[in-house]
Amino acid sequence: MTDARFEDGVGANGADTPLLLAAQDDEGLSILSSLLQDAVFGITEMQYTKTRRRFAVLVNRFRWEDRAQAQLDKRGVERVQSLLVFHDVLAVQTAGIDRNDADTVLSLMQIAFAPGPDGTGQARLILSGDGSVALTLEALDVQLRDVTRPYLAPSGRVPDHGA
Repeated sequence: MTDARFEDGVGANGADTPLLLAAQDDEGLSILSSLLQDAVFGITEMQYTKTRRRFAVLVNRFRWEDRAQAQLDKRGVERVQSLLVFHDVLAVQTAGIDRNDADTVLSLMQIAFAPGPDGTGQARLILSGDGSVALTLEALDVQLRDVTRPYLAPSGRVPDHGA
């Protein structure tokens, strides 16, 4: 398994192209999780559509795959808006966050998966500050799609967790 690279997002003509990735197993989900570490989003950007069995969240993703290239080019690091969509969602539960506070901004640290019987399982979006979103899944089927052009990260810094 290799990390995503800037070149993976470059089209045949050398133009920067958006990521479009899918995961249907734990290994694929761990790749998406690493690309989504430190993504930030407003609490109002989460949507569960029970009839379609779909959970979606629009995030501002730090472009980890471009960090080294940005340093080489001596330019600022970037973020991009991305849509994370889980299919075959049976239930959604939140913990440690106030869903009624529309001004809440959440930061995604990791996506974990606990498999269940016959391909079922639970995906957990682990948020900074001990919050989480748990998704009960009939099957693991996740998609990550960049939906905007990259933009300079407002902070101008690489996220740091103070090792």
